Amino acid sequence: MLNKSHEFLTAVPVTKVTFTDQFWAPRIEVNRTTTLPQCFHHCEVTHRIRNFEVAGGLKAGEFEGIYFNDSDLYKVVEGAAYILATYQDPKLETYLDGLIGKFAAAQQEDGYLNTYYTLVEPDKQWSNLPVMHELYCAGHLFEAAVAHYHSTGKQNLLDIATRFADKIDNIFGYNKLVGVPGHEEIELALVKLYQATNEKRYLNLAKFFIDERGKSDRDYAQDHMPIREQSQIVGHAVRAMYLYAGVADVVRYTHDQDLFETMDRIWDDVTLHKMYITGGIGPSAHNEGFTVPYDLPNETAYAETCAAIGMVFWSHRMFLLHGHVKYIDILEQALYNGSISGVSLTGDQFFYVNPLASRGNHHRQPWYGCACCPTNIVRFIPQVGGYFYATSSDAVWVNLYAANKAEIPLGGRSIEIIQETDYPWSGHVKLVVRPTHPTTFKLHLRIPEWCVKATAKINQKPIEISPDDNGYLSLDREWQRGDTIDLEMPMPIDRIISHPKVVADHGHTCLRRGPVIYCLEATDNGGSVRDIALPQNTHLEPHFEEDLLSGVTVLRGKAWRRSPIDWENQLYQTSPLDKEIEIMAVPYHAWDNREVGPMSVWLPESTILAEAKLKPTIAIEGEPAASFVFNQLDAINDNLMPSGSNDQTIPRFTWWDQRGTSEWISLTFEEPKQISCAEVYWFDDGDRGECRIPEFWKVEWYNGAIWQPVTNSSAYGIEPDIFNRVSFDAVQTTSIRVTVKLQEGMSGGILEWRLPQ
Repeated sequence: MLNKSHEFLTAVPVTKVTFTDQFWAPRIEVNRTTTLPQCFHHCEVTHRIRNFEVAGGLKAGEFEGIYFNDSDLYKVVEGAAYILATYQDPKLETYLDGLIGKFAAAQQEDGYLNTYYTLVEPDKQWSNLPVMHELYCAGHLFEAAVAHYHSTGKQNLLDIATRFADKIDNIFGYNKLVGVPGHEEIELALVKLYQATNEKRYLNLAKFFIDERGKSDRDYAQDHMPIREQSQIVGHAVRAMYLYAGVADVVRYTHDQDLFETMDRIWDDVTLHKMYITGGIGPSAHNEGFTVPYDLPNETAYAETCAAIGMVFWSHRMFLLHGHVKYIDILEQALYNGSISGVSLTGDQFFYVNPLASRGNHHRQPWYGCACCPTNIVRFIPQVGGYFYATSSDAVWVNLYAANKAEIPLGGRSIEIIQETDYPWSGHVKLVVRPTHPTTFKLHLRIPEWCVKATAKINQKPIEISPDDNGYLSLDREWQRGDTIDLEMPMPIDRIISHPKVVADHGHTCLRRGPVIYCLEATDNGGSVRDIALPQNTHLEPHFEEDLLSGVTVLRGKAWRRSPIDWENQLYQTSPLDKEIEIMAVPYHAWDNREVGPMSVWLPESTILAEAKLKPTIAIEGEPAASFVFNQLDAINDNLMPSGSNDQTIPRFTWWDQRGTSEWISLTFEEPKQISCAEVYWFDDGDRGECRIPEFWKVEWYNGAIWQPVTNSSAYGIEPDIFNRVSFDAVQTTSIRVTVKLQEGMSGGILEWRLPQ
């Protein structure tokens, strides 16, 4: 039960934390030197910046891009501001001042600022709140302004933000315009603006937007029922995270018991029923969000980068309300896995979605038309230090571990804490406590959920580990300058299983060591991973590889590979012997930074559940080419067995969107091959699309001069869900091809093409 005496915790700001480690410090530097310039570059070339110049009369032109593009530039500015908080860069500061001048020019006399509406629909402001993201863009402006103010002490951007906030406050409210944004964000941003200015109108406005929610049927935007009545998380995942982060902020200042209890109910729903082991959330691409409990598919997982970042935001706020370790456990899970997987180690490639399995066709991109994820990464990485410590009136909380030096304000005093550790690769942490003079206070050290048995020493003397009710090791004493704490958190390799209702993970396990979730990549494991099983008695060992993936701990050991099998013309056969192999697992956050290829987080515990690869034919040696390519060309000879003609879980080749035309696809070999048979498994997406089995097809071979049909062929089958096999007189050739006539008005494709001998 909340009451006015309940003391919420206060985060130690990022400006007070300096990383000295080999995990976060290099990432923050890459973010500064690569990610930030790249984001600004893309904002330039996509005219996100130019829109402000045009809206401000500085240049002639029209609005270009998506109607919410202003928000992306604001997020990059926020990222730059966080960088300036810990790194002096006069050139960057001058560049920001130039941008802020363009924002000021684009701001209307009454404070309104949105380049889309200024340039495209000036008479329709606030007319389509569910769709057009006006308040969302405003929220990101407010966040950027507060970050810039705290980092530089300048008020030029904060003045723009408060003028716009005052405009919104004059428009919205009881006895004014009543409405809520379709994409939440302004709620948490208004609270930040309140914290920076002490202007309570902004807090009240945030509460208004929260209280007014729930008067429509839009569960996509969490607007289907009043927030105080909600118990389940629904709809768009990022919107939900931003909303509930804002609600938690409002609870902090209002002590609203109903909202407090709502947050607990929704927290339980997402973390107990709807969250991936990586901390990612939102399994569905359809709504970029949530479906039903335990619906957590792996290969089709959406798990947007922004949603995992949002989970960190909300988890941190929930911790500040409760002070319980479980919120930081989830924060850490999302931090080390589902969020930083969104950016390459080089800082210039990004994931929008983060599946937990891939057949080799999912890769980071340098930018996206909807660029919310790259611009979220650039502001997220430099503020990670703000999650490490928190304080109350008489205590310090150490939430996360990494080598760093922190200056922690506590009751008018300054407490320096130094961490020495190789976390997350090692669970040994040495903390040096350095108050300015002998000081009595409580020091709460987090014992993570993954740590079964921790030990600790103070000044080399063992102490009893007995976590308090909130899961922290609480040390209450008079601290002398130079006191040391040695915390040992063993990091065994854990085999994780999922709830039985998560159908996608039946009979599967995943690997975790410390906070890090692991995966298998094909490049380390013989070119494939889906045919590998990890029996329960498998022994694995951790090894730190300094020169791999910027320095990571990998897991090595033995596993079993399911033997290829071919059921052509057989009902029964002798069970083939599986092969024992050496495997290597790498951190999930670091996958897709090397050679492309398949990846899996969840591994079957029996080869019966591993994917049975086909016995290879000479087709795998051929180099494919086609008359037209939309989907993956190399899917035709990747040796993967389809489950049916509408199997969309494996790579496919299509001629989309060629319709009713004559097309071809070929395989070319370095040396002549004798070929007398071909098998084609057609792709047909039925009611879901417009690819169909072709009207007819034939096989041709290249005689060194021209293509000619094979002779004495059997029937050319056009059946779904099987390999359509055709036999013919043997030919000796370096190239063979399939020609097709697509059905009228339809396209077509192939899942697999085999050349048995």
